[in-house]
This record gives sequence, C-alpha cells and structure tokens, in this order.
Amino acid sequence: MTRRKTIDVGGVPISYLTAGKGGSLVLLLHGTYWSRVWQPVLDGIAAAGLRPVAVDFPGFGRSGGELTLSEASVPRLSAWLVRFLEALGHEGPVMVAGHDIGGGVAQHLALAGTVEVPRVAVVNGIMYDSWPVPGVARFRDPAVAAATTRDDVLAARRVSVVKALGRPASEAEISEYLEPWTDPRVARSWLALAGAADHRYTMEMLPALLQSKMPKLLVWGEDDGFQTVDYAERYAREIPETRLVRIKSAGHIPMENDPKAVTGALAEFFAAERR
Repeated sequence: MTRRKTIDVGGVPISYLTAGKGGSLVLLLHGTYWSRVWQPVLDGIAAAGLRPVAVDFPGFGRSGGELTLSEASVPRLSAWLVRFLEALGHEGPVMVAGHDIGGGVAQHLALAGTVEVPRVAVVNGIMYDSWPVPGVARFRDPAVAAATTRDDVLAARRVSVVKALGRPASEAEISEYLEPWTDPRVARSWLALAGAADHRYTMEMLPALLQSKMPKLLVWGEDDGFQTVDYAERYAREIPETRLVRIKSAGHIPMENDPKAVTGALAEFFAAERR
C-alpha cells in the first residue's frame, strides 16, 4: 500500500511516497510536477520486490522549504539527492528513474559518481536540447518571473496538467494535482525551477553518456506534446545500452494513461539488477 512519509534533510521536512516492505531502493524523481505523478505505479513496483521512493524536492509537493534559483538547476538537485539518501540512512547502490526535468537529474546523478547508480530510467524526460519548453522558458526572464503571482502559476500549471494527463480528468483530480501550488512558497519554488531550466546541462552530459555502459531505459508516452518521442528515439539510437519502451495512447505522464505498462517496464528493468 502506498504511504507518505516525512524525513528531515538539513532541517527541512522532506516528503516522499513509498510502498512495499523493502528491497532494492528505486529513487523516483519528479520535474515540473511533484511526486503525485508516480502514485499510480508505486504499488506495482513494490510488488516486484523493490523499494520505490518518490521524493518531493524542497519547496515542491508536500515538502517544506523553498527552492531558490541557485539551488534549482539539474546539477544542484542531483547534489541534494545525496543528502536525501544520507538522511534515509541508505548506503550502497541506488537505482533511479526520473520524469520530466527529473529525468535530467536522474541522468546527472548516475554520471556524477557520488553514489553508485547501476541502472537509470527516464520517463518522458529531458534530454539533448529538448527543454525548456516555451511554457517554462518564458519564466527564465527575471522580469517575467518577478511579475508572476501565485495565481499566475496556478493558471499556467492548470493548462499544463490538463494537457499532460492526456485523457479526460475530473475537476477533483485536476485540483489534487494543483493543490500544492496554492501555497505561494511552492509557487515560488516552481518559478525557481523554471528559471534554472537550461539545456546546457543535458548537452554537457552527452560525452559521458556516449561512453556509458550502464543499462538505461526510456519509457515514453507516444503522444507527449512536451517531450516528444523523437528525442527518445534519437537517444536510443545514439546512447549505448539504451532500450526504449513506447506507451501507446499516452501523454506526458504515461503513468496516468497506462500504469500497468509503465509499471511492468520499470519493474522488469530494475528487478533485473538483482538477477
């Protein structure tokens, strides 16, 4: 059963979703959304004997704190994860999956060498120069960000969530996704993440990725209008040890469109490390 827990990281209460009773740790990362995107697949991943942990970055979702522009880049979020793992008391290898900008953070953590990452998965995540998309890039302008209110962020996030779900959704479901951004602190954290969005971070990883022998999995909603499948196809062609699983009739959050297919792909991939 999925449950939410809180742990102190440097004096900040950090929230995460988890399921199951143990097994190899699989760290699940969000991007411009929050841990809610992983909720449909947590129980299925745990059923494979794994320990899924879907964390909310500081200032996102149910976590405390506030993300600042200087701490919101892909490399800085990757470095913060080391502190989160220490707070969990985790030692040894950790497998990682990332969605959206979290996909870039997952790749960075896997390549940084600060912790051992034997396998990494990217679910409709950023790569090459695929990001930031226009709806995020406009907030990189400091003047635009400074003039943006909490209500402006909520309105922009509503448009994004409705599109990302890729299926009809009730107002209650949309409101559940949007609820964290009713807090001005969380809205400011989202603006910081948007302001720090820069594809140079994913482009700088390419030389190391091209030499990497680590197993990599791409899970992609084929109908994603934000992170289009052609980037995933290119990555699968060019980056060694990469397999692409396409999720038909799915958008930017394929966990919401076909949780069974996404769960199956991730569970099989990560459980293979034990064998």
